[in-house]
Amino acid sequence: MLAVTRYSRTKNRLADAARDYARRGWQVVAGASAGVDRACSCDRIGCPDPGAHPVSAAWGIQATTDAETLNRWWSRDPAANLILPTGHVFDVFDVPAEPGRAAIEAMVAAGVPTGPVAGVGEERLLFFVATRGNPEDEAEWWSCHLDSTPETIVDNPGMRWHCRDSYVVAPPSVLPSGREVFWVRPPDGAPLPDPLRILEFLAD
Repeated sequence: MLAVTRYSRTKNRLADAARDYARRGWQVVAGASAGVDRACSCDRIGCPDPGAHPVSAAWGIQATTDAETLNRWWSRDPAANLILPTGHVFDVFDVPAEPGRAAIEAMVAAGVPTGPVAGVGEERLLFFVATRGNPEDEAEWWSCHLDSTPETIVDNPGMRWHCRDSYVVAPPSVLPSGREVFWVRPPDGAPLPDPLRILEFLAD
């Protein structure tokens, strides 16, 4: 049975989490939230990713670890979800929940550290891994926000590698229909795992 960690439902839980990520050196940016009379709080009709995207189009330069800035953002909008840009400290493998759970069990059985893993509702799992930095070979990259994909993506349907120029929604964000983002395996201060090692298990 996989352990599940959920933040307490307090008024300041999102702000508290933002400050916790910042203390880890993880940049944070304010996100949209589940709308009251529509799926997303943003003004976009038919938002393709309700409550799971940054509020500002300039998120890439606004993301920060500065506590004062984070306090200001969440004082202004306590319901803002948490968005973590990828490709700086970590990358994220975004996979369907069922194969993701199987991969975790296989890693645990093999004694391989999984690193932090978050759940997005019951649908997807997010594996946080060490970023590959800025490799000289551009073919080593594929971002969920780019049109290009690696040849191996055909063998791994539904898998997304969030690296530079991308982001993920983070715990304890709340999405439409009450779906939550929560820690399945929370960060514990250990070094993030090698992405290619984790990819071996996810590909299986």
